[in-house]
Amino acid sequence: MDLATVVLAAGKGTRMKSKLPKVLHNVCGQTMLSYVLDAAHEAGISKIIVVVGYGGDQVVREVAGRAQIVHQPEQLGTAHALLQAGPFLNNFSGHVLVLCGDTPLIKAGTLTGLIRSHKSTNAVATVLTTILENPTGYGRVVRNRQGGIAKIVEQRDAAPEELQICEVNTGIYCFKSAGLFADLGNLSTDNAQGEYYLTDIIEKNVERGRRVEAVALANPLEVKGINDRVQLAEAECYMRRNILSELMFSGVTITDPQSTFIDKKVRVGQDTIIHPCTFIEGVTVIGEDCVIGPGAHLTDTVVGNGVSIQHSFIEESRIGDGCSIGPYSHLRPGNSLGRRVKIGNFSEVKKSVVGDNSKVSHLSYVGDAYLGKNVNIGAGTITCNYDGHNKWPTRIDDGVLTGSNTNLVAPVKIGAGAITGAGSTITKDVPAGSLAVERSKQKVILGWNERDRSEKG
Repeated sequence: MDLATVVLAAGKGTRMKSKLPKVLHNVCGQTMLSYVLDAAHEAGISKIIVVVGYGGDQVVREVAGRAQIVHQPEQLGTAHALLQAGPFLNNFSGHVLVLCGDTPLIKAGTLTGLIRSHKSTNAVATVLTTILENPTGYGRVVRNRQGGIAKIVEQRDAAPEELQICEVNTGIYCFKSAGLFADLGNLSTDNAQGEYYLTDIIEKNVERGRRVEAVALANPLEVKGINDRVQLAEAECYMRRNILSELMFSGVTITDPQSTFIDKKVRVGQDTIIHPCTFIEGVTVIGEDCVIGPGAHLTDTVVGNGVSIQHSFIEESRIGDGCSIGPYSHLRPGNSLGRRVKIGNFSEVKKSVVGDNSKVSHLSYVGDAYLGKNVNIGAGTITCNYDGHNKWPTRIDDGVLTGSNTNLVAPVKIGAGAITGAGSTITKDVPAGSLAVERSKQKVILGWNERDRSEKG
């Protein structure tokens, strides 16, 4: 192994105005830092070190199992941040790729191109640059008369003529590791911000006659750093357009991309149609020939083929082929629906198994329950699963029909083919094939209307 990556992720991100570390803000369902780690892994880099500082514990949890961690207790600049990784690379003799944790749009192909160029030129340092029409806020790349890099000057330290330069430093570098950390330890803070600039390494190498190269990136959006909520929204918009375009080119119909929001890790099958005002989040997988929306919201859910979902909210559930959900259904976490299940308007299902061809058509609550095949849950049926202390299960076997406004007080079992009368409160098991009715006797008082009027008069 001759390549390691150090990801700088210690900054607070003051302009984000947030208690959350900047690199942990989400773009299309993943943290900015997660995208950077993904790009490094896809570029074939296995040794990854993340430098953490502000909100370190939160960043460590995000990185867990994906990289090594080093702490920067005081944020004294980018060179100081990279220097903290030195102990992890004491006996390392290869190349060090330096990445920024707030560049979620960076692509693995860009990194492999930078690495390839760096190695082929035998440069001691290679910097990734790009051209910006408005370079405000970025370090300018100053070149000599021969076109080579002379130095990188930060915005606050730049002379008026240097501020006119449109080639900027992206903050992404590849260095030879030999001598790198010794050089970092010899930098000064003689600059406008009083920090140890990593950019100073470039000028030091040039002064010593060492080879420094640059790779220019055609698409500057890839390396756009996120410093405030406006830039965060811009990155989200850009990435969302790319996600939707990839889905449409793969055979998915999205009728209104402007009002459709789909996370990066979502997968959607061919000939599925997604209607407006739909949110598909997390690690959701949708099969072929589905109709999703309008107004659907799915999170971490697996959907089979030929499923219809309208105006409904679904979390952490599995939905079998041919199901129909909605409108206005809520599937809370932990559900597993068989084939051709119907969950209708204003019904809620939680942590339940629903067998093939069963229906919970309207105005019902099914929680902590098992429903067999061909069950028909009448309107207003409630599984009363909570006694104030514990949740209890309800079992409804194949072919059961519950009458409207049935209350099933768990724990209770309704046997196969049984029927409950409308308005019943069932507190005991119902044997298979039987009818269970629990109601008080109807009482009719004749002439009530006339008597009531006479009393009021």
